[in-house]
Amino acid sequence: MLERLWSGWRASYVTSAPNRTADDGGRSVFTRLLQSGLPDEETHVVHRGATCFVVANVFPYTSGHVLVVPYREVADLTDLSEQERTELWATVDQAIRAIRTAYAPEGFNVGFNLGRPAGGSVPNHLHVHVVPRWTGDTNFMSAIANTQTLPEAIGETARRLRAVWGAGP
Repeated sequence: MLERLWSGWRASYVTSAPNRTADDGGRSVFTRLLQSGLPDEETHVVHRGATCFVVANVFPYTSGHVLVVPYREVADLTDLSEQERTELWATVDQAIRAIRTAYAPEGFNVGFNLGRPAGGSVPNHLHVHVVPRWTGDTNFMSAIANTQTLPEAIGETARRLRAVWGAGP
């Protein structure tokens, strides 16, 4: 029989996060990050391509969790140009290779949350989650204590991945 463990606290986060706000000019968090003028080391950008970039997730499930994001704000895969779609998938592949080199995970979760009902916290700017996984990488802390433990800071994750980007098998 399938058992379910509910994390009800997550629903309030997902449903309360506004899609756009008046003070950000309607721009997504990713667009604001890129337009901030801050160096990649401060924004945790790992890689920049012609049409998309990679950033370490500031709310990671595990160390090494990155997001592959097109520069252009689009909400759905069908809104991408052919060039963006091609580079997006090639960059997901590069991210997997870099994470394998830097972290040696046992597996990956790779995917989208398209639209708010699908769990998308930034529904106006699609992004691909690339999440390294290990057997037993979740524990009682996240299951019952509403706490997640991560063994390294986000800046270190970005630095490690930048150091091996393009060098994977």
